[in-house]
Amino acid sequence: MSALSDPDHFFQTSHSIAEIERKSRKSKNKNGDPIQLQSKILAVIADPSSLGSAVYVAESAGNVRRVVVDTSDKGTVYRGPAAPVTSIAISPDGQRILAGSWDKSIWSWSLSTRQPLIRYRGHTDFVKCIIALKLGQHEVVVSGSADASIIVWNLQTGARLHVLKGHTRGILDLAIDPFTYNCDDEGKIDTREAIVFSAGSDREIRRWRVSLDAAEEVDPEMPILAHETSVYALRFDSDGDLWTASADGTSKCLSRSHQFQPDTEIQHHDYVRAVAIEEIGGYVVTAGRSEDIKVWDRGSTDLLHVFDGHFEEVTGLVMLDQRCVSVGIDGTVRSWSLKPDDLRGARQRYKDDEQAGDTINEEEEGAPASGLTEEEEKELAELMQGDD
Repeated sequence: MSALSDPDHFFQTSHSIAEIERKSRKSKNKNGDPIQLQSKILAVIADPSSLGSAVYVAESAGNVRRVVVDTSDKGTVYRGPAAPVTSIAISPDGQRILAGSWDKSIWSWSLSTRQPLIRYRGHTDFVKCIIALKLGQHEVVVSGSADASIIVWNLQTGARLHVLKGHTRGILDLAIDPFTYNCDDEGKIDTREAIVFSAGSDREIRRWRVSLDAAEEVDPEMPILAHETSVYALRFDSDGDLWTASADGTSKCLSRSHQFQPDTEIQHHDYVRAVAIEEIGGYVVTAGRSEDIKVWDRGSTDLLHVFDGHFEEVTGLVMLDQRCVSVGIDGTVRSWSLKPDDLRGARQRYKDDEQAGDTINEEEEGAPASGLTEEEEKELAELMQGDD
């Protein structure tokens, strides 16, 4: 039965039918060795105990799932939320996994037994991002929400320590400044205080000095304004510079030595949801609404290669050694080697396929820039509430 004669398509435009057919064709590709899950994937982090072989993903079905990239094992699941899970963190002691949810709370489980532990409640809208860190002898969780607030929690007790306000719209990402931990006279790391960076839908990046006893904004009258609109992701590199991903279609490097003002700009040319830094080869990787994974030379910002495989928006990137793992709304986990020989081979194969007309990146005339149908745009807007 053709799409035009299918009764399910009678009330759809020819444009939306063409888009459905495009995705159906593209979904069959095996680029990046896809591991298919049954729901949208909204976030990904590396499993720090896996020696570069596994990740944890946040699913719109309400689960956190461990995926072993090398073997495709995906049987370890943490259940509880009835709403989408938007973000994940591992406790500093490696004993707990935490997840922010669309239900306005943060869930936690024993990493080993998968039994639910404390549930942190206090936000009045979706929890969009979480991080966990150690302050002194105590572990804390920091969460950012669509309610425009940041809450600092005692990880062990669930008590709210601080509520921080400064953003005028939802918080989209949080990052710990790795250079704010100091060493004492004996050379031991002093973790009594940390600087946390936050990014929001208001395009602002703000900084917060956080300790167990107090929390305050650093230069509240001078937020970092590097982008035209929403900033989706923050990632520090090994030099302590801050990389961003934004809905304005760019990723930027904010230089520490220049008070976190931009000194490098990468033009991805569509919403950038995620950015990752590959330190060994000197690459920057960006991804987002365009569905592809772009690899850039960090120094020159030249585009080196485009990996194409996802058939919906890419929502997260994470580095496992010299391999980039991507996840997306299409429910797939894909991996891309950035080792020099592998990257050169991928570039050559793409050229060969392009000459043969076998590339899968179908730029159909009239297709929406997002690659999403109107109905999917609305659904994604709900899942990513307040992003734009």
